[in-house]
Amino acid sequence: MVRTRGFTLIELMVTLTILAVLATVALPLSQVAATRNRESELRQALWQIRSAIDAYKQAVDDGRVSKSLDDTGYPPELNLLADGVKDAKDPTGKKIYFLRRIPRDPFCDCPSMSNVQTWGLRSYASPPDSPQEGRDVYDVYTRSNGVGLNGTPYRDW
Repeated sequence: MVRTRGFTLIELMVTLTILAVLATVALPLSQVAATRNRESELRQALWQIRSAIDAYKQAVDDGRVSKSLDDTGYPPELNLLADGVKDAKDPTGKKIYFLRRIPRDPFCDCPSMSNVQTWGLRSYASPPDSPQEGRDVYDVYTRSNGVGLNGTPYRDW
């Protein structure tokens, strides 16, 4: 009698069932990992921009960036941090740069917008609970309405 080697239909079905169960477990874990990665990018981008805004304000306070009497000392536009401003203390007129480039908001799925346009801007004159644009850039926030894995809305980061 000749025996053929191979898998029976039942063995194949059990194998496919096990693979399906593993896939349903792995999918949510990969989605959480992707969200955690975007949250990390958001934290880093906010930290970079806010540090650059603080460095700009410090440069104004040190007299390296000129300002008028009615200015707050914060940058009038976000893109100035990457475009640079003239150093008032340098006789050659070199520029001071606070960022190499403006990072993009990782939660903005809007390819037609520039990196600067992806961020919500808050002026020095606006209240923290209702941020609004104004004559300067005091802070930035994400425009995403999502909630982080820690339960805090992204806009409050």
